[in-house]
Amino acid sequence: MSDMRLVVVGASGRMGLTLARIIAATEGVTLAGAVEREGSPLLGRDVGELAGLGPNGVKISDDPLPLFAAADGVVDFTVPGATTVFAELAAQARIVHVIGTTGLSEADEAAIAAAARHARIVKSGNMSLGVNLLAQLVKQAARALGPEFDIEIVEMHHNRKVDAPSGTALLLGEAAAAGRGINLSNHAERGRDGLTGPREPGAIGFAALRGGTVVGDHSVIMAGPYERIELGHRAEDRSIFARGALKAALWARDQKPGLYSMVDVLGL
Repeated sequence: MSDMRLVVVGASGRMGLTLARIIAATEGVTLAGAVEREGSPLLGRDVGELAGLGPNGVKISDDPLPLFAAADGVVDFTVPGATTVFAELAAQARIVHVIGTTGLSEADEAAIAAAARHARIVKSGNMSLGVNLLAQLVKQAARALGPEFDIEIVEMHHNRKVDAPSGTALLLGEAAAAGRGINLSNHAERGRDGLTGPREPGAIGFAALRGGTVVGDHSVIMAGPYERIELGHRAEDRSIFARGALKAALWARDQKPGLYSMVDVLGL
């Protein structure tokens, strides 16, 4: 089978340039296009040069439609407003759309689900193997320990991250809620401040820390009577997300249109 031709959107950002480097080093995929927002000062620049690879002939464009039409898939770690547009274009082109964007609203999720009727979409709050394995452990632990154990999720990211809690923290919260057989939206507790009163029984708490250049640290604390269990993951380099996204793209290439997660990709 020929190499999978991938378009990277948000191509000049930190994840976009990381993706360009990992694609260049990965067998079975090739960089077919690079997209940035309209008005970007980097339009027309060679993305290989920007990524430190040397010229590769792929120029940054603000017109995704012709690039999607000639590609097999798109990898997207951008922002919700852009991701929903890219999902619709991926559906029109009948290609793979790997989504690592976080901070999606219910309306964004609905738009992505609609696009998945024609596109093969893999969406996850975190693309790393370790985090998705962690989520399964959290689900099992929450189921086994029962409601007498309080669940708190603590995450820390770099000082430029714009959404909180992180997509990974929410993914872990969903795993804990699934283990308990409850709906996370009805039990999530965020941003405690002041005289909050006692902790609500069955709540799943979130705390978001921001600072420095932290790629991503996540801890799930399960605190019961006289004992505490902590499960965690530390991301040391953004390349783990890029590698997971490429694994997802290659897996989705052979699937039917639909909305998938990294649990599907990894067979968990």
